[in-house]
Amino acid sequence: MTWIGLLLVGFAVTDLVFSVRPMRHVPEAVGATSAVLLGLLAGLTDAHDLVALLGIAAVTIGWGQAVTRGFASDREWRPLALFGAALSLAVALSPYAGSADGLVSRWLEVTPIAVLADLNGDQALLLAGVMLAQLSTGNVLVRLVLAATGTVDPARGSGRHVPTYRLKGGRLLGPLERVFIVGLGLAGELTAASVVVAAKGLLRWPELQAARDEHAGGPGIHQVTEYFLVGSFVSWTLALGSLVLLGG
Repeated sequence: MTWIGLLLVGFAVTDLVFSVRPMRHVPEAVGATSAVLLGLLAGLTDAHDLVALLGIAAVTIGWGQAVTRGFASDREWRPLALFGAALSLAVALSPYAGSADGLVSRWLEVTPIAVLADLNGDQALLLAGVMLAQLSTGNVLVRLVLAATGTVDPARGSGRHVPTYRLKGGRLLGPLERVFIVGLGLAGELTAASVVVAAKGLLRWPELQAARDEHAGGPGIHQVTEYFLVGSFVSWTLALGSLVLLGG
């Protein structure tokens, strides 16, 4: 469980830093360092845990470079494959991970935040990784899937421009809705989460209608609808998959 959380922290910090300051090599270095330091603060100092921390750092650096090169070379499937393989391996090896009994665990024992006080160190690390991943990493995964399936720019090669700029609010709404869905799921209110999903569709319907009106007879409504649906389902899948990891 601790290794999964640290892997997600490494990926998430990398993507968050890149979204704020897109500098070459810096985001993945910060992400890898953050994961290793957090692991050491959690007391993961046994030999096998140290080896795992080095592996997480290496994969985090590889993630940052794979995402950058994937978008630049139209090979978005590579970072997607790396993400899936790394997460699957972390899940498979999770029974061998050490427990977070260090400073993180001791902080949880004295924190005045009731929700966190009920968690042990392992659960806290996983929760931190999952929640951070809902922010920037979720958007990166959505963009990768959209690009890999050819739905980012449906008018590419047709000489027409699809008004996908209207949907850029999803870069903010996506993280908010994922965090909201995960929070509701942890609170045992998955039914309420479905209301969020339905509300998003209703709120975006005028946008899709506007795309149809502005681009009647050309690539407009169908492509924008596909863009919206693919992006939304990938985003929701990430949130629900996170709940599975958390056991919510």
